[in-house]
Amino acid sequence: MPIITTNKALSGILDQHSAALAAHERMPEAEIRARINQGTLTLLANPAHKNVRPTLIGQPARVKVNANIGTSPLASGLAEETDKLKVAETAGADAVMDLSTAGDLDAIRVRMLSETPLPLGTVPIYAVAGACAKDGRDPSGFEPAELINEIKKQAEQGVDFVTVHCGLTKRGAELAMDGSRMLGIVSRGGAILARWMRRTGQENPLLTHYDEILDIAREHNLVLSLGDGLRPGAGCDAGDPAQWEEVLTLGVLAKRAWAAGVQVMIEGPGHVPLHLVQSQIQGIKRATFGAPLYVLGPLVTDTAAGRDHIAGAIGGALATQYGADFLCYLTPAEHLCLPDAKDVYEGVQASRIAAQAGEAALGRPWAVEREHEMSDARMKLDWKRMADTALDPCLVRARSQGTEHGKECGMCGKFCAIRMAEPEV
Repeated sequence: MPIITTNKALSGILDQHSAALAAHERMPEAEIRARINQGTLTLLANPAHKNVRPTLIGQPARVKVNANIGTSPLASGLAEETDKLKVAETAGADAVMDLSTAGDLDAIRVRMLSETPLPLGTVPIYAVAGACAKDGRDPSGFEPAELINEIKKQAEQGVDFVTVHCGLTKRGAELAMDGSRMLGIVSRGGAILARWMRRTGQENPLLTHYDEILDIAREHNLVLSLGDGLRPGAGCDAGDPAQWEEVLTLGVLAKRAWAAGVQVMIEGPGHVPLHLVQSQIQGIKRATFGAPLYVLGPLVTDTAAGRDHIAGAIGGALATQYGADFLCYLTPAEHLCLPDAKDVYEGVQASRIAAQAGEAALGRPWAVEREHEMSDARMKLDWKRMADTALDPCLVRARSQGTEHGKECGMCGKFCAIRMAEPEV
């Protein structure tokens, strides 16, 4: 049965917004509905998020960029994260994830939902683990019902998508920890679940209670971002048995979700060497039946600490060219500390550059048109149009101050090649 038919919340959103979505994505409304029904296109929008901007993820919609923000036990608070939320919007992010692990998580989440029209994602297991720690329990000391209830509560609050590591099986966790990996499990959610399975001897509760999660998701059009709890945290681990064990499970879970009228995305790697990006992206898309792919980077080198947004942008551009749909940014602070507002801005811009480069390579009309517009503006020394066309107009205006229309830039001055090529008068 088609997804839209059984997902009444999704159907209502489409009835209201499909014309605007079609105009933005340059797709016929009928194609949008057909691809959502196939599972290759996902619409982020929970009706309880009152001011949400419905956003399409997947082929052949525009590639989108996500920004991660949120508190940690060591730094930041509600005011700082609200500021980062606004910075992410200003920088051009299409969605935001609240990854808070400290403070009043409900208050932070509800505040963010009220402050932004961008689709908001979360990782519910963080809240459950935090509650356990606050009560003096092990972070993995929760009961399955606590995790399911947290997902339900967040859906009712208006969260648009949640990362749930449903594909992390006992077998997969064992493969990741058998000594063959350089860096084991690097996903926080994945590590918590692996610890829970070791402690209880039971299978992943997100997997055994998957049908309950599907019921919640369908009622609220809560998109399940099927998490990569066993993503490679080092380039040398990319493509190992643990990673593919999880990916293959995610493909099965995606089909179960579609049959239940629930939308999903697949989360991807991780740290992937440059020469493996194509095979990773295409392999994951194939194994998950063309579901929208949400990638972190991927980071093409492990040695760019302090500039991981650059490593991620290189991987993101390639990933876009080979079929990724949704780029999760990395900031200069990745692997080092909690990002500040400046890091958030730089991270979003880096991923937007990656998306533009990848889509231009694919010949996507909006990307090619932007490239041509910039080239034409440069040929005509039209500084205003250059700024308007740039991915970061404010930066262009700030760095080109004092240069007026028709005059050469501050680098070349009287040696401007374009001016010298003009006929003498």
